[in-house]
Amino acid sequence: MPTRRELANAIRALSMDAVQKAKSGHPGAPMGMADIAQVLWCDYLSHNPSNPNWANRDRFVLSNGHGSMLLYSLLHLTGYELPLEELKNFRQLHSKTPGHPEYGYAPGVETTTGPLGQGISNAVGMALAEKVLAAQFNQDGHDIVDHYTYTFLGDGCLMEGISHETCSLAGTLGLGKLIAFYDDNGISIDGEVEGWFTDDTVKRFESYGWQVIAGVDGHDPEQIRSAVEAARANTTQPTLICCKTIIGFGSPNKQGKEDCHGAPLGDDEIALTRKELNWDHGPFEVPADIYAEWDGKEKGSAAEASWNEAFAAYEKAFPELAAEFTRRINGDVPVDFVEKADAYIADLQANPDAPATRKASQNALNAYGPLLPELLGGSADLAGSNLTIWSGSKGVDAKDASGNYIYYGVREFGMSAMMNGITLHGGFKPYGATFLMFMEYARNAVRMAALMKAPSIFVYTHDSIGLGEDGPTHQPVEQLVALRSTPNLDNWRPCDQVESAVAWKESILRKDGPTTLIFTRQGLPQQERSAAQVADIAKGGYILKDTAGTPDVLLIGTGSEVQLAVAAAEKLAESGVKARVVSMPCTDAFDRQSAEYKESVLPAAVTKRVAVEALAKDSWYKYVGFGGAIVGMDTFGESGPAGELFKHFGITTDAVVEAAQSL
Repeated sequence: MPTRRELANAIRALSMDAVQKAKSGHPGAPMGMADIAQVLWCDYLSHNPSNPNWANRDRFVLSNGHGSMLLYSLLHLTGYELPLEELKNFRQLHSKTPGHPEYGYAPGVETTTGPLGQGISNAVGMALAEKVLAAQFNQDGHDIVDHYTYTFLGDGCLMEGISHETCSLAGTLGLGKLIAFYDDNGISIDGEVEGWFTDDTVKRFESYGWQVIAGVDGHDPEQIRSAVEAARANTTQPTLICCKTIIGFGSPNKQGKEDCHGAPLGDDEIALTRKELNWDHGPFEVPADIYAEWDGKEKGSAAEASWNEAFAAYEKAFPELAAEFTRRINGDVPVDFVEKADAYIADLQANPDAPATRKASQNALNAYGPLLPELLGGSADLAGSNLTIWSGSKGVDAKDASGNYIYYGVREFGMSAMMNGITLHGGFKPYGATFLMFMEYARNAVRMAALMKAPSIFVYTHDSIGLGEDGPTHQPVEQLVALRSTPNLDNWRPCDQVESAVAWKESILRKDGPTTLIFTRQGLPQQERSAAQVADIAKGGYILKDTAGTPDVLLIGTGSEVQLAVAAAEKLAESGVKARVVSMPCTDAFDRQSAEYKESVLPAAVTKRVAVEALAKDSWYKYVGFGGAIVGMDTFGESGPAGELFKHFGITTDAVVEAAQSL
């Protein structure tokens, strides 16, 4: 029977071989953490390689994602559908083994990691999802939600500020089923970290409220086992296991040095490493007895079968809860949601009002929230401004996690990455809010949601110079340009309460990517629409006001500036200019429409076009052309009352009229 070290050496060999074949990669971390991985995956991790989506599996996140060959080796060895050929194609185009783990490529990869600190933050979100889901569904004698979240992380993750945000909150929320292994090897890309990372990590995490198990030899299986046992025994605190390891373990000339962090070992060094490890096998060769010992399919299938049996008993005792659990894990909305949402939207159109769209957003939450127990809301300490708390909101805390609202504190980046973890875990539709300006803190987590096509919902209020006196530090200008240029991301900037309700409905229904909902601080008048126009809102852009015959000019607006376009069209009509007003609350959704539909809204023959938006102009050239006009921002904002700011920056009805006449 193979020894533990021999099992770990299979990881080391596969990792250094794959990196060498690719001529790039990071062999150091996989070789250094192989012993920890062997203990965790062989002795503790509850998972089923034959069904990577089993609802009650433990989640494993490699936060130091540059060590991706560690994860790919584990998935291959334990029996996931990741054949040896894919390891040989490491870092090659269209392989299932990209340079950093990417969600949706290899089965068993729970999240995309690589930007350091986000993996541990995703893991915090996953552990939070487990805790809340358990509190909502488990009954006496029926613990159908009962699994751990394990994560590996290195010095780089701990240096990133986001780790402070999310690990602090993890301690506050008492996420006792979150267990993190710190790869304390003292090395980062630039060399020995003692020159730039001298934090007392133990005291830091103890101050967060974590259990810290320090001084573990990361190459001693018994010390690792003992630490994991202690971690699992503590159900009220997350645990950080500090493992002292040697980067590139087994490489005679490169272990313990930055040389092996991000470069192949080289053929000669690999030969020496094989000798050092007593690994007498060729490249990508793993003996049958080692494969047999690693294989997790039988054990995993038995674990899932046992859970299925327990779930069947739960289903018999609590049929409604069981059906609801299944629906939520599958990501399906209630069968009557669309019908009731459409009725709510129609009622809004029939009963005009002029709230700020942030208030319209809260009203929509009050309408949709009772229909959607999977909504898990939150705000980065701006609930009173973002208006994210609705009548059915109940806070989640360490002692009672059965609620549906997270008080994230001033942690925009951490909130967003945690939301991605919650989304990927399953069972929830998370939304989290801040001011649009402070999306800047969270941009990389939003990008990661888009990269993974994870349907998180990011709510951004105070969307322009319209927020007024707080001034340019709080007034967004260029943010929506960046968001609109992000692939897979839908961005809604509605003009009134009706478009706001549609935007919420579409974001809830979306399964193939994240959504931003961008709302105003100031009140906006409701626009008149027919039932057909209301139905067209979901297409992202539609004709709001038209004219007889072919229009002379197209006026395109979003959000608070749609009212300016409507008023400008009326003024232009007085001088005999026929103007069509197009409301385009979501350019991303509009761009996906058929060529015929887009032509019907923005006919190519009408080249005189004006776009108006109180944000940077760059998004609009593809709709108005270089010969068109854009009424928008070229500078940062100023501090002052909103009405005065719109006049000062020339974002007015008269400015739209003048732009149209100039064409």
